[in-house]
Amino acid sequence: MGGRDDRNRPVYMIGVAAQLAGMHPQTLRSYEQKGLVNPQRTSGNTRMYSQADIERLELITELTDEGINLAGVIRILDLQGRLDERDRELDDLHKKVRRLADRVHELETRENVASLVRSGQGALALRRLP
Repeated sequence: MGGRDDRNRPVYMIGVAAQLAGMHPQTLRSYEQKGLVNPQRTSGNTRMYSQADIERLELITELTDEGINLAGVIRILDLQGRLDERDRELDDLHKKVRRLADRVHELETRENVASLVRSGQGALALRRLP
């Protein structure tokens, strides 16, 4: 599993998650009700929190300690989620551009070799290729 998958794997029950995040379990229930955190559920309906959830709870604590109310925290987290999504989209686009640039370079190289072959300089061109 990759690092991202490990961070999102639900491994902590509510008591452990609350202790790790430094808050009361009832606070976690309240945050879930407000949509600030969304723990996964077992088939028995037990809340299970991931490391990413714990980090999110720590950020919520940090923001509220700075005087930001929960409505502001919700807005900040929403904007952060949108920014993260745009970053992923941008990374995907960069990868596509690199693949296209590599393909164009490959096609240009083939065309240059073909042109040299047609002009009678093919053997010289082939010796120069890496």
